[in-house]
Amino acid sequence: MSTATIQQVPSDTFTLDPVHSSFGFGIKHNGISTFRGQFEQVDARLEHGVLIGMAQVESIKTAIPDLRGHLLSPDFFNAAETPTVEFRSTDIRLGEDGSAEVDGELTIRGVTKPVTARGTFASGSNLGGSDVVGFDLEATVDRREYGLNWQAQLPKGGEVLAWDVTLQIHLELIKG
Repeated sequence: MSTATIQQVPSDTFTLDPVHSSFGFGIKHNGISTFRGQFEQVDARLEHGVLIGMAQVESIKTAIPDLRGHLLSPDFFNAAETPTVEFRSTDIRLGEDGSAEVDGELTIRGVTKPVTARGTFASGSNLGGSDVVGFDLEATVDRREYGLNWQAQLPKGGEVLAWDVTLQIHLELIKG
């Protein structure tokens, strides 16, 4: 029996490459399709083995521009009172196969809950020779736990929006 070698989380400071990073979400709509949105103003860093991230709620973008106001309202993110979504890792586990599990605290609407994101981790260098690391992660959360309780019933039964939301985080971070 053999044991897998575990990669070590870099202890140096890495900061966000915003061009090659994104933070989005997906939620079932009408029980049929997945509605997607994204936060355009995101910041993140990996510092002393801790991954920290933040998104400005006002920067939310969807394929339906008129929906933006509703998402910023108290029915959803309540951007006037809680302008950011924040994350801070408590543990990062990296596998030799490039797998990653990141435990942490996610704060939405001022409510902080534990969450585990799973995906991949990679490290290397960019075209300029700088050391870079990357995380591609997903986590599913129940939006009710964060006070995102808006719901409507469909005329023939069922709910307009699912309660589970999938968060999709793609980060490229540069040493320095």
